Amino acid sequence: MARIRIPSAIVILFVTVQTGFLLFMYARYSSFMPQSEEKPSQVHVLILSSWRSGSSFVGQLFSQHPSVFYLMEPAWHVWVTMYQNSAKVLHMAVRDLVRSVFLCDMSVFDAYMPWKRNLSDLFQWAVSRALCSAPACDSFQRTDITSEMACKTLCGRYPFSKVEEACKTYSHVVIKEVRFFDLKVLYPLLTDPSLNLKIIHLVRDPRAVVKSREQSVKALARDNGIVLSTNGTKVEDSKYKVMQEICRSHVQIYETATLKPPNFLKDRYLMIRFEDLVRDPLSEISEMYKFADLTLTPTLKSWIYNITHGEGPGKKKEAFKITSRDAVSVSQAWRNVLSFQKIKKIQEVCKGAINMLGYQLVDSEKEQKDLSLDLVLPRRQNQFSWSSFNPEH
Repeated sequence: MARIRIPSAIVILFVTVQTGFLLFMYARYSSFMPQSEEKPSQVHVLILSSWRSGSSFVGQLFSQHPSVFYLMEPAWHVWVTMYQNSAKVLHMAVRDLVRSVFLCDMSVFDAYMPWKRNLSDLFQWAVSRALCSAPACDSFQRTDITSEMACKTLCGRYPFSKVEEACKTYSHVVIKEVRFFDLKVLYPLLTDPSLNLKIIHLVRDPRAVVKSREQSVKALARDNGIVLSTNGTKVEDSKYKVMQEICRSHVQIYETATLKPPNFLKDRYLMIRFEDLVRDPLSEISEMYKFADLTLTPTLKSWIYNITHGEGPGKKKEAFKITSRDAVSVSQAWRNVLSFQKIKKIQEVCKGAINMLGYQLVDSEKEQKDLSLDLVLPRRQNQFSWSSFNPEH
């Protein structure tokens, strides 16, 4: 299919003008808006994470829910179109796209995709159950658990207009994104009266993230370049410079949300550790659903059990797929795979994040290999307070 290439300078100008207009209209509207106005009917949830942190798995926990319209990383289109820019420069364009998707306005993709397009032109469209069932596609029911392969086979030729049509029929719109590195960038969305936004911040032990990233080095090279501002040059993160930025962003996001946060963040931020999720899936998922005003169904309970109690950690070719695996084994695999020299380097560049997020450093290869030594510090269920956590102990 022929694709129309739009110069990135034009796209940036378009997005800047659009953003300025939206901010002007919001400022004008908010000055007249009654303070007691009801929240929008839809609930908007942003799963905020980084690459290889288990975010695709968490995304599926929401995608398969019959009340959820889910998209996986729609901002991929922004980064692909304007890959010569830095992540910081692209924050505004990514935020505007996310806002439009939350409002079910898919015309925002006009700047990043061919004019004549199908469902299959949308990045990772087939992992969205909402795009594999009515009204987007007639092959599945909303209560079905759908698979990516079956969806690709049966639903790819439906017109792109079905995305917007389907979005408007759901009570919840959920987006998973790995392209935000600063929580303050999201403040305009959190204060936008047309949105009812909640943020789930998913984190994972940086040592496990590195192990997972090593399975997908080539796939991450372009994104690495954008994170490190290399003007479009692909980068393999052999010196962990990207990991350093990712760890720094998790610290920034967490501190901003918990240390004297603005009033509009109250009850709208939830931090989840991947390791807690795989150890006690139903409890953690129930907490996330409660936060998002969703109910766990019997069908979802059964599906969640099956995909977290498979055999083995998964194969390299499954790095970007949700398959049945031994989830606890997945979370601990780095301890047997990475060399202690690598672990020492990762601990150097991510020490602050490792401490803050509640993971234990290892001082020797013996500690690394001793799986009876729990490196995930415990937390009290539903009462996790980092303000009482002292990283010195």
